[in-house]
Amino acid sequence: MSELAIHARGLTKRVGAGHSRRTILAGVDIDAAEGEFQVIAGRSGSGKTTLMGILGGLVDQDEGEVAIFGRRLDHLDPAGRRAFICESIGWVFQASGLLPDMTAEENVALALNMTGLYGEEADRRSRQALGWVDLGNRAHHRARELSGGEQQRVALARAIVKEPLLLLADEPTSQLDTETARSMMRFIRDVADSGTTVLVATHDEAAREYADKLIHLEDGRLVD
Repeated sequence: MSELAIHARGLTKRVGAGHSRRTILAGVDIDAAEGEFQVIAGRSGSGKTTLMGILGGLVDQDEGEVAIFGRRLDHLDPAGRRAFICESIGWVFQASGLLPDMTAEENVALALNMTGLYGEEADRRSRQALGWVDLGNRAHHRARELSGGEQQRVALARAIVKEPLLLLADEPTSQLDTETARSMMRFIRDVADSGTTVLVATHDEAAREYADKLIHLEDGRLVD
């Protein structure tokens, strides 16, 4: 864990206007080392999703700055930001977001297609990624034929197939039963052990046992 993967200072985000304007994040600082697994904990409305969105380049902060492996996201033009996100950041969301009539392999391959990779190499890497999450035997099943836990594992395979520098997972286990959720967290732990920096936002206390570091957000602020 030699290189600083995430360096963020003073991240502030406000929404609304006039008297209804409120602060979602209030000057958050966060660092993460290469290959580190951090859990961002906090109740609903604490600012976890907003923080993840800023770190992943999907949301613009009102104040502060963030660098991912030395790249300042706010210094990139829109095309450069999209390319960086597509190539370097993997996302897993609360809902799997799979296309139901496409197979597991086709859903995973979409992430590679977005980077410009198609054909046999994309298919090979997609099957390999499904193997990493123990779904090699389900590669040709349509997403709608898979269980909720299997769909989330396909979503994880889709996020890691491009071997991203950073994996961000926002409440990835909230719709899973306890044992399936633990299995999902073990797979994510394996991703971190392979060298990818991982941040998971969750209110699932069981996720904490897999992390190298726990961060707690309360009303948009980091607390001890």
